Amino acid sequence: MDANSILVILMFLTFIALLFTGFPIAMVLGGVAMAFTLIGYLADAHLGTWTGLDFTSVGMVVNRIYKLMDNWVLVALPMFIFMGLMLDRSGIAEKMMGKMQNLFGPVRGGLAVSVTIIGIVLAASTGIIGASVVLLGLLSIPAMLSQGYSKPLATGTVCGAGTLGILIPPSIMLVIMADQLGLSVGDLFMGAVFPGVILGALYVFYIVGFCAIRPKAAPLDPSRPPVKMRMVWEVFLTILPPALLILAVLGSIFAGITTPTEASGVGALGASLLALCNRKLNWKVIKEVSYATFNTTGYIFGIFIGATCFAVVLRSLGGDEFIETALTGLPLGPYGVMCVILGTVFLLGFFLDWIEITLIILPLLAPVVSALGIDVNGYGVVDNPELVWFAVLVAVSLQTSFLTPPVGFAIFYLKGVAPPEVRLIDIYKGVVPFIVLQLIGLLAVAVWPQLVIWLPAVAYGN
Repeated sequence: MDANSILVILMFLTFIALLFTGFPIAMVLGGVAMAFTLIGYLADAHLGTWTGLDFTSVGMVVNRIYKLMDNWVLVALPMFIFMGLMLDRSGIAEKMMGKMQNLFGPVRGGLAVSVTIIGIVLAASTGIIGASVVLLGLLSIPAMLSQGYSKPLATGTVCGAGTLGILIPPSIMLVIMADQLGLSVGDLFMGAVFPGVILGALYVFYIVGFCAIRPKAAPLDPSRPPVKMRMVWEVFLTILPPALLILAVLGSIFAGITTPTEASGVGALGASLLALCNRKLNWKVIKEVSYATFNTTGYIFGIFIGATCFAVVLRSLGGDEFIETALTGLPLGPYGVMCVILGTVFLLGFFLDWIEITLIILPLLAPVVSALGIDVNGYGVVDNPELVWFAVLVAVSLQTSFLTPPVGFAIFYLKGVAPPEVRLIDIYKGVVPFIVLQLIGLLAVAVWPQLVIWLPAVAYGN
């Protein structure tokens, strides 16, 4: 093993060790990169090695950061973040919850079904896991517990529905994935539609089936009036505004009318108008949402800069070739290597946020996936179909890891807003069936890549 390979391994080990110190992740990434640039320079100067690292590496970092800030695709990030946060303040979710409770009240498990449907709508509107889980937890956990729902069913439903925001477009994670892999944002958005809908449908079928088998886990509310057409009409009118907003954002991208950046501006404006129509828009809300948007965007771009430094130094050391050689050398075949990659991403999701995984790991793994020779039919329309399929697989894997005990992010988002009587063990028990459903969805996408590729191929083929 040469000096560069040793430094690559030490870089990763140092990064992992510093994660547990509590320092900001952006500082850790940038600091490790600068430290190993100095180590490489000193090794070349005094030990006679040749790592290729010197002060020109710092100049490369500056150039990469400039290109990063000149990227128009990334302008969509603050707009989509603003859109999601403003929708949280618009009162749409509260209205949907009230109307759907009336509609599904006579159905056993109807409240949990309502939470799942609202989670799908919020996922397509916000794209932010933390916002969706917290909002659904605040709105639905007290209502479900007061109706006699079992705590595992109530908490598992909220965690499962809330994490759909990472997958169902317009997910900000898919925007960053597209940028890092050099893919079309529209391809990834369309490719994630069917997997997201399939997972949502699996959740609903499970809830209905479980409540039929275990009726005590979801008692009926005797105070609910019988279903009338007026209730159906009210639910339709409540869902219509966010549905039109989603259609305006995604439809304009899919139809080629707007770029993702332009569509994000449409979404931000539409979310503000919805809040205005619901009389939730005032200067206090505008300031709160604007501050939260600046804070989240700054956090993401701080990690962007740190990850850029880390990636430049790692690639200067030959880290991408080292990882590709190590993975392709495994005697497991293409699909076995793919399982190792997805398993690694899943485990990393316990400790790292999706931003770090997307910025650091994904670009390193993309050449490996392309070199595996897995034939994914793009119908002659979709560019790099194997990478589009791979990106959606990673998104589903990360969504699963965010649900998985003991350190799933969604679990702790919910614990932070749940009533005191909800224990952590209740949430752990509740997420297990949804993890199984996630794995079923992941297996379906892995076995049938056309679940991802068919929609963008048909859209662009026409």
